[in-house]
Amino acid sequence: MEPITKFFQVIVKLLVSGIIFVLMILAAVVAINGYMYISVKNDIVPPDSLKKGQADCILVLGAGVWGKKPSPMLEDRLKTGIDLYKKSVSDRIIISGDHGQDNYDEVNVMKQFAVERGVPSEHIFMDHAGFSTYESMYRARDVFKVQKMVVVTQKYHLYRALYVAKGLGLQAKGVIADKRAYAGQSYRNLREWVARVKDFFYTLVKPLPTYLGDAIPVKGNGDATNDNSPLLVDP
Repeated sequence: MEPITKFFQVIVKLLVSGIIFVLMILAAVVAINGYMYISVKNDIVPPDSLKKGQADCILVLGAGVWGKKPSPMLEDRLKTGIDLYKKSVSDRIIISGDHGQDNYDEVNVMKQFAVERGVPSEHIFMDHAGFSTYESMYRARDVFKVQKMVVVTQKYHLYRALYVAKGLGLQAKGVIADKRAYAGQSYRNLREWVARVKDFFYTLVKPLPTYLGDAIPVKGNGDATNDNSPLLVDP
């Protein structure tokens, strides 16, 4: 019986060690999320508190598109960013999203939406390589030469976006773009907890983004970022 007893003792020790390890990981995730929330919560502001000319740009972060149409979440981000532009918070908009494939193009859809609502094309800069929140912020700083920005996205995402921006040395305020309830939000909230941990370490290590390229200062002409995407050409 003694070998069996020792076997079960080993199993119990392994289970206890595994449980302790998992609890430590969960505690770290909770701590990082809490720290990120506390660090930037005061930088989330109502639109009316922003002054004219306060920022170098309004950064609208990308989300899903359905062909030539922005998803509801992205549409609300764009409407919020356009409202800020029309209030003269900045006279430049950067729209940053995923255009890594010919058949999927967030940024041209975003620009088309803004132009149709009265924003001059030359005032809209497309970041075609905004594949993640971290990359959008890094490229805003190094490609578009932004120092001060207003970030527009939904509240659940805004804490991380602001934390990354400030971690990269940018002066940033955030405006919430929630205008409705969004399907699948519970999943996004859960995923965001993990994404905050990832970007917490990214802001410490500061890896290069997937692409950098030549500087296109945001004070110039946004049409320099146009690519004549076939996605928006009617057949």
